Amino acid sequence: MSQASRRTFLRGAGAVAASRAFPVLGANDAVNLAVIGTGGRGRGHLGFFSEVPGARIAAICDVNQAARERASAMVRKLQDSAPKEYADMRKLFEDRDIDAVSVATPNHWHALTTIWACQAGKDVYVEKPASHNAFEGEQMVKAARKYKRMVQVGSQSRSIGHKRKAMAMLREGAIGEVYMARGLCFRRRKSIGHTPEEPVPAGLEWGLFLGPAPMRPYSKNRFAYNWHWFWDTGNGDIGNQGVHEMDICRWGLAEYGRPRTISSSGGKFVWKDDQETPNTQQAHFRFDKSEIVFDVRNLPSPNEGGAPLRGSNYVGNIFFGDQGYMVVDPYGFRVFMGDERQKTHEEEPHEDKIWDPRPHMANFVEAVRSRNHYALNADVQIGAAAAELCHLANISYRCGQQLHTDRETGRFVGNGMANEMLSRRYRVPYVVPEEV
Repeated sequence: MSQASRRTFLRGAGAVAASRAFPVLGANDAVNLAVIGTGGRGRGHLGFFSEVPGARIAAICDVNQAARERASAMVRKLQDSAPKEYADMRKLFEDRDIDAVSVATPNHWHALTTIWACQAGKDVYVEKPASHNAFEGEQMVKAARKYKRMVQVGSQSRSIGHKRKAMAMLREGAIGEVYMARGLCFRRRKSIGHTPEEPVPAGLEWGLFLGPAPMRPYSKNRFAYNWHWFWDTGNGDIGNQGVHEMDICRWGLAEYGRPRTISSSGGKFVWKDDQETPNTQQAHFRFDKSEIVFDVRNLPSPNEGGAPLRGSNYVGNIFFGDQGYMVVDPYGFRVFMGDERQKTHEEEPHEDKIWDPRPHMANFVEAVRSRNHYALNADVQIGAAAAELCHLANISYRCGQQLHTDRETGRFVGNGMANEMLSRRYRVPYVVPEEV
């Protein structure tokens, strides 16, 4: 496709926005929501949003016919009305009855879906990580601001009570001056094995599934959940589960700029399978006055910092100050002070509040009504910044060297190979535009 043709296509993607004014919701109007991507997480969105006051599931979109049928049946059971069904999100964005979309696609679709939705006048709730690469995050922020859209990233820790309180206590000096955050992503996973290339299953639009990614033959491991472990479509566990803890690291340190240096190492140990991303990864980010040390392990791992270990997984954060340290995880937070590590504060949330995303979704719906993006607990700028750190770690890991950043531009100093990885080669016509 020529540059002129590409510009024509990109202008077409925003044609709905250019041709009409965006709708304004009345005080009693339900927010008509479409869920894009109705796999496991997407069906979770259907269930949770159906319980959020003021939200109505009006449509579903998925490239897989079987997934659409399951989701449609689920919606009919949840709210006693049938949703509209779409296979191609571009048709959905033309629907003037849809106010907002909830995006639970694979990572490589997050940015383009969000940008197209903003251009079409839709507000967006998009799952983490916000983007598949650093360039995409920047473009998502630009689109949200240009089209005055509410874009919330699914970093639900930002709406969980005990984590909000823990971060407030850090700001108030609960452990003195905070100089380091340690992120822990210990998710026990198993080898995905090998699956052969085979014909695309009936009802699956494989080309639409791949979208911006290179065309590859279909195999089971590149579809369903295991797309996380291929660089074309996922970001490994640091960008899957780890981005939650990365966001909390930034939040607790109040580090809102880019790091000066990044280094990451690790590997895929023990397993002999199709997975491309590491199952063990360490990353270090150096800022002016603090640092983040991050650890991802999918193999058996201990807990750290006096935190409870429940089952085979542990995810959480440890913040180090000059007077003590704080451990924060889904099950609460604990403060230890002095050289004796005396526990001086402990809080545990009610069990049903540990993973609940409904307050985060309700915060999004409220912002859709108020038209105030500052009211979002995880505005796209917050989510994009957390994802960027994960991307920087992956670039360092893949290059095999420490990287130095130009903190104004986000480019790496003197490293062309690393700079290439800040974006990707998009498969036309699924191109994240330079101008949104």
